[in-house]
Amino acid sequence: MPSKVKVKVSAVQTCPVAFDLTASLDKYEKLIGEILQKDRADLLVLPEASLSAYPRFLYFQIGTRTDDNREWFSRYVKSSVKVPLDAVGKDWLSDKPYLSIGVVERSLVGSTLWCTNLLFSPMGILLSKHRKLQPTAAERIVWSQGDATNPAADGEVEDNLPVVQTKIGKIGGLICWENYMPLARYQLYRKGVEIYTAPTADSRPTNLPSVQHIAQEGRCFVISVNQYHAPSDFPADYPPSLALSQSEKEENKAWSRGGTSIIGPLGQVIAGPLWDQEGVINAEIDLDSLHGARLDFDVAGHYSRHDTMLGLLNLPAASAEEAFQTI
Repeated sequence: MPSKVKVKVSAVQTCPVAFDLTASLDKYEKLIGEILQKDRADLLVLPEASLSAYPRFLYFQIGTRTDDNREWFSRYVKSSVKVPLDAVGKDWLSDKPYLSIGVVERSLVGSTLWCTNLLFSPMGILLSKHRKLQPTAAERIVWSQGDATNPAADGEVEDNLPVVQTKIGKIGGLICWENYMPLARYQLYRKGVEIYTAPTADSRPTNLPSVQHIAQEGRCFVISVNQYHAPSDFPADYPPSLALSQSEKEENKAWSRGGTSIIGPLGQVIAGPLWDQEGVINAEIDLDSLHGARLDFDVAGHYSRHDTMLGLLNLPAASAEEAFQTI
């Protein structure tokens, strides 16, 4: 099915009602309805860990665990999302928006968590699931690593680095600092990603040049979306909030400033970055422009030089294509 050439995308800089799945779903349902009333988007992109929280500053001590630690982890697990093994399907029929959203996924058995990104069709059918390959630093205490594939129904497996062909283009992406992993990015480039979602929890100014580089490298559109949140967005008894002084509580200084942006295939900033508030940035992207952007650089095509790269790895030339398919 040919892609729609001009696509309206909305990057939604918001935050959940932390540790409360039901309230967060209610918030997003209302918010998305308001967005669609104002501007009919083809794709909505929400941040990393939008359901149910990015557990910022929550401290699980190395070498010891307290009852308080265990209680908060329990609350986190119970407010996370279970994704059934047979959840992934396909749909091409509706004219409603696609939705990309970051969730904290809970295992169907036990209490293991993954930082996951889900892509839904306009009919609400789950098109793809990507579990973060490598949680960063202390994230590893609460989130497990993703694998090359995910288990599916009937003993089957599904690609954990999916690029989905939809009627608005080929959509794929990575989460937060996965975007610093060259081989993970290259997998998406090899699969022809055109709309690259990059949800993140990194609100440093250095995230912008990183996603500009990815857009230029992959010759794709990049949607980098982050939460804006402050202590008041977390429960009153959240330990990092309790540790604040009264003046700090009154100031309610942002814990994540946002920085959401939309980047074109030559690294140009089309919209954003948005700082220090919840909000939505919009852009109309032209997929036809990707061909012209690849005139002088096609990362998985005429500029790839698989032959020389595999030579550096001391691999036989005959196995070149097979080897790159497995990277």
